[in-house]
Amino acid sequence: MFPRVTATATAVTGCLALAAGLTACGGSTAADSEGGGKTVTVYSADGLKSDKGDGWYDKVFADFTKKTGIEVKYVEGGSGEMVQRAVREKTNTQADVLITLPPFIQQADGKGLLQAYQPQGSDKVNGADKAADGKWTSVVNNYFGFVHNKKELPAAPQTWEELLDPKYKGKLQYSTPGVAGDGTAVLIKAMHDFGGQEPALEYLKKLQANNVGPSSSTSKLAPKTDKGELLVANGDVQMNFAQSKSMPNLGIWFPAKEGGKPTTFALPYAAGLVAKAPHAENGKKLLDFLLGEEAQKQVSSIGGGFPARADVKPTDANAVELTRILNGVEVFQPDWSDIDKNLTGYVDAWKSATGS
Repeated sequence: MFPRVTATATAVTGCLALAAGLTACGGSTAADSEGGGKTVTVYSADGLKSDKGDGWYDKVFADFTKKTGIEVKYVEGGSGEMVQRAVREKTNTQADVLITLPPFIQQADGKGLLQAYQPQGSDKVNGADKAADGKWTSVVNNYFGFVHNKKELPAAPQTWEELLDPKYKGKLQYSTPGVAGDGTAVLIKAMHDFGGQEPALEYLKKLQANNVGPSSSTSKLAPKTDKGELLVANGDVQMNFAQSKSMPNLGIWFPAKEGGKPTTFALPYAAGLVAKAPHAENGKKLLDFLLGEEAQKQVSSIGGGFPARADVKPTDANAVELTRILNGVEVFQPDWSDIDKNLTGYVDAWKSATGS
């Protein structure tokens, strides 16, 4: 999920697109500059908004605007891209709310991009899914995974080692670690499954012979897989499950190391209020809304994800199917503090090993 040449920037209601300055339609006002006004700008990792207008963001943003009259300005890109953009804008902050996958939400906090705010309902979010100091909290839970083309490859591969087969040459792609949240997740999972950085990089170096090459956006790999341009790609359960509704050839799977169990780890969409947000009060209202009981109930039924609130336990058809997908998959807990501290080193080592 990242650096695209340009990030997608749309107004969910009102303007067709954001101007370079990300001001409201008709320009900014005194109320805007003082943190009031009727807009809120969200910088987010991709996966929760649909091109067809039927994603979780589409629904909850529209409901939020209807309830509050506040228009949501939406800018989408990779997790790393959104953090880097916010860093560049620190002297002229544009975003009010930042939503990324780990470890980029921790990275954003470490760069001083977030201010403490505990949204209503955040007390119902498990401690591992939010910052102790209130700088961020998960709004949609999710898990890392892979996809395969069910038509061309009816039986999903079982192991990482199978992906080294020459039949995957030019038919396998994963998004770029350090740039895309899900791409970084490939590196994290490989390090866990292979027992450390060195054996993981040794494997990924071999895998490079079959890899199509870098991709700044994980979400763009699913359509290629559905069409058969790729046989296998990385992704995440929420995004790929939602995409599978219109991409019938997508199948979700989880690689295992040969002789081991399939594994995954939580990769939630985590949201924080941006430091010096131009519309901080509106940002707080949006965060409250995203963690509201009604919006959380729609995470599975509309978004194909898992509610962040532990007290919301959906029973819709999507929720049942999502539970089935994870059956038999071992969920491990990454050391996010280590990953946040050493991410640059891990990514540089990956670049060196793969020649990327």
